[in-house]
Amino acid sequence: MELNTHLKIDSNLNGKIIELKKDYAKIKLQTIEIMKADDQGLVHGGFIFCAADFTAMACINDPYVVLAKSNTKFIAPVKVGDIVILEANIKETNGFKSIVDVIATVNNKDIFKGEFFTATLDKHVLEL
Repeated sequence: MELNTHLKIDSNLNGKIIELKKDYAKIKLQTIEIMKADDQGLVHGGFIFCAADFTAMACINDPYVVLAKSNTKFIAPVKVGDIVILEANIKETNGFKSIVDVIATVNNKDIFKGEFFTATLDKHVLEL
């Protein structure tokens, strides 16, 4: 399946798609120095959230999908050099609204979970 959304995303910062099918996306994020928040190599949580958001958008895979809100939980820290695997599945769809569950792991250990509430619009959000 081909990616149809968020085509200008920087895959170095948001992850690379490793599997994409209807109602499912899997992304690999290689954490790098620019993501470092301190001298010990802690990755800033914003990079994990961005990758999770991108995974949810890829799961919907529509050019006009946007994030409306999210409920997220950071479970464990991530350090520079870790490889984060993110998986998204559509939990529920009701008209133009969907709820997408995203889980992120490092070495098969959960580090992040989120519920992403999306809206799929008729045209680009900046054209409304």
